[in-house]
Amino acid sequence: MAKASAAPVKLPKRVYEARVPALREELVRMQVALQSAPFPVLLVIAGNEGAGKGEVVNLLNGWLDPRGVETFAFNEPTDEERERPLMWRFWRCLPPRGRMAIYAGGWHAEALAAEPRGRREFDEFERNLAHLAHFEEILAADGALIVKIWLQLSRREQRDRLRALEADPDTAWRVTEDDWNHHRDYKRRNTLAERMRRATSAPATPWHIIGAADTRARNLAVADLLLARFAAHRKLRPEPAPGKPQPVRPLRPAGLRRLRALPLQRELSEDDYESSRDKWLGRLNRAVRDAAQLGRSIVWVFEGWDAAGKGGAIRRLTSAIDARDCRVIPVAKPTDEEKAHHYLWRFWRHIPRAGRVTVYDRSWYGRVLVERIEGFCTAAEWRRAYDELNEFEAQLTDHGTIVLKFWLHLSKDEQLRRFRQREETAYKQHKINAEDWRNRRRWDAYEICVGDMLALTDRPNAPWQLIPADNKRFARLEILKTSCKQIAAALA
Repeated sequence: MAKASAAPVKLPKRVYEARVPALREELVRMQVALQSAPFPVLLVIAGNEGAGKGEVVNLLNGWLDPRGVETFAFNEPTDEERERPLMWRFWRCLPPRGRMAIYAGGWHAEALAAEPRGRREFDEFERNLAHLAHFEEILAADGALIVKIWLQLSRREQRDRLRALEADPDTAWRVTEDDWNHHRDYKRRNTLAERMRRATSAPATPWHIIGAADTRARNLAVADLLLARFAAHRKLRPEPAPGKPQPVRPLRPAGLRRLRALPLQRELSEDDYESSRDKWLGRLNRAVRDAAQLGRSIVWVFEGWDAAGKGGAIRRLTSAIDARDCRVIPVAKPTDEEKAHHYLWRFWRHIPRAGRVTVYDRSWYGRVLVERIEGFCTAAEWRRAYDELNEFEAQLTDHGTIVLKFWLHLSKDEQLRRFRQREETAYKQHKINAEDWRNRRRWDAYEICVGDMLALTDRPNAPWQLIPADNKRFARLEILKTSCKQIAAALA
């Protein structure tokens, strides 16, 4: 649970002022060391009303070098934030490795502000806390240092603090009627906060309770704790060694059997394709508009072999959707900015608003495909990614997002034919390079990884659709049909 850090009852001013210069120097040295560290620092300052959360955040911003720290406070969600899953706005505010962010109230403030009372509200409260705990868990597993501080006041201390603030003309404005209402409801709110801390406390991300009755002792305790946690974390997090490709063995052979059992010889003439295409494009247009009217966003995920026809399928699909409501995100090698964050960060950024559409041309599944095969991540990282990806998609679908996932499957002979055609056709030569041929030589390894992906991430809320892609016309029409049917089922 939470770790208590009892501050002295009253710290003399001279003792405090004697310590501050050295403490400030240590904090700046910590920031300099952090610049070359392989992790970010996330400092959460939460606590009772009147405990001085804002004072501590402002003080730290004055003590630290402002060029290396950002501060965030999550107030009432905006319309843009409400139209996306709960965690979207928190993912957007994550610092990259080597930098620090301070969160006033943390991502926990919104859950506490809901003040649940009935069983249904408490169920929602617990679900949100589970999302917050998972968020912290995967960030910590990725190396982030998360320091969570709860500034604690007893009911009497809170009353005395509010009265003192009101008595001073310079600070009276800081006390609102809500503060006094919260004070009168202290017992219930304190119990709720304890429940939140229990649900979101873990060995790597514990809550630290600091007594806030004496402001000087509180300030020193916060700074000392941050420095101590950073020093300990730095020893545990050396610079990661470069990954090396490892032999690929199946985790769940059932997925590989499913993949190999897919019949690929599916014929469709050009006349039959054209006679059906416009009908299904029209149905898709209506399905997407129906979803938009209900405030349901749609996410398409396209994965498949090189030259399987993902780009062509996406072009046909999006021709039925209003371009103002649709974005196509081509996923390639991560940029330096993206590599400095958790691997899911770049995908959370593009989650669509209610009624909008995002199409991912390749996706977060690169973690368990190319990154697993090429050694771009460790075995521990890609192994835990299956659960992380399932949770990510569960958060999308719990919010109402419709997730459509397609794997375009191709025979090895057909891929070879398309590769050679690309090399021989001038306007297609840009589509083929040495990396495509290198990936082809690792066909067996990719096939195993795709099988594991299918077996471990095929869920009722976000099932995988396997599309035979040797015949492009058949594949494109099948994607249109399947999309229409899956959207209609989700809206039913």
